[in-house]
Amino acid sequence: MGASVDIIPPQRNVAVDAYRGLVMLLMMGEVMQFETVAHSFPNSTLWRILSFNQTHVQWVGMGLHDMIQPSFTFLVGVALPYSLRSRHRKGETFQRMVGHTIWRSFLLVALGIFLRSIHSEMTNFTFEDTLTQIGLGYTFAFLLTFVRPRWQWTAFGVILFGYWLAWALYPAPGPAFPYASVGVPDDWHQHLLHGFASHWNKNSNLGQAFDLWFLNLFPRPSRFLFNDGGYLTLSFIPTLGTMLLGLAAGRWLIADKPNVPLRKFLTAAVILIAAGLLLHFTGICPIVKRIWTPAWTLFSGGMCFLFLAAFSWIVDVKKHTRLAFPLVVIGMNSIAAYLMAHLFEDFVESSFRINLRMATLNIFGTALEPVTLGLLTLAVYWLILHWMFRNKIFLRI
Repeated sequence: MGASVDIIPPQRNVAVDAYRGLVMLLMMGEVMQFETVAHSFPNSTLWRILSFNQTHVQWVGMGLHDMIQPSFTFLVGVALPYSLRSRHRKGETFQRMVGHTIWRSFLLVALGIFLRSIHSEMTNFTFEDTLTQIGLGYTFAFLLTFVRPRWQWTAFGVILFGYWLAWALYPAPGPAFPYASVGVPDDWHQHLLHGFASHWNKNSNLGQAFDLWFLNLFPRPSRFLFNDGGYLTLSFIPTLGTMLLGLAAGRWLIADKPNVPLRKFLTAAVILIAAGLLLHFTGICPIVKRIWTPAWTLFSGGMCFLFLAAFSWIVDVKKHTRLAFPLVVIGMNSIAAYLMAHLFEDFVESSFRINLRMATLNIFGTALEPVTLGLLTLAVYWLILHWMFRNKIFLRI
């Protein structure tokens, strides 16, 4: 492994790559199906915790799994100052950089739509997943790298406040609102918000009204009525705010080099988490990941700063690069990891089922078979990524 660690280019920020690797590992780790296993151990606190943190919360709050998308988005922002510096050194013109950025945005959106359409009758034109949300806001984030930090922070504030105000002014659903007609059954009503916070209820909000118009402009098997999970196209607007937080982190990393701006990261984390919680508990704006509320942008952004601070401390301060190496292998090829998780799972798992005896997959018991099979699948993913790493094959958009 020592020789492999030496392959890492010196210009890479290993802490950032390791953080990105953890994010992708959490996403790929869905193959272990903790929720399914937890049903076999209904009295186990451990499996209840593992299951909770491998699924998205129903509406308010967060689990570890809910941090995957904001972390990935945040890290896109972190990479922007590095990308801009690299392109400046190559002598690229502003026009060329903008053209490349627009093309990258298009590819991200197109790839997201492609992956969601794999098992569909026709192209599934929706825009709520990680790649399309990043793609919709990426060009705007890139353009903001050219302005002074104070204007970046101004843009961040305007985006969040303007988005909050638009939702606050949109009529809230009344007590007689037909939630069942928008995919919210009676047994889900325990998650509904009341009072002013009801502006952010599932499928009865501004974003739902926009999608009811916008998504029906595209060809589809039947008219779009609602998203089962409550996810929205317009979430790309506050998601842009998450990218801008990452942009600030990346700017601090470059400006403070060779020092690590741990104090700035921790200060930002405390302020953002406190602000998000304040908005939530005062009823001004709830923390809801599925619709990316401004309070969620603040709270999850603070958590991202905490993760980045932790990885920076482990890798850059304590110099535990080898400890982070397994994650770096994944993080340096995040697009490849993303594609594997979406395209390879059925093939790899079916190959193991066909070629290994059931006794092997059930070595730890039938209830734990999903974990055993999932770990084997993850091992295959990692070995492929390690081979790509050693041969310097990196997928880029």
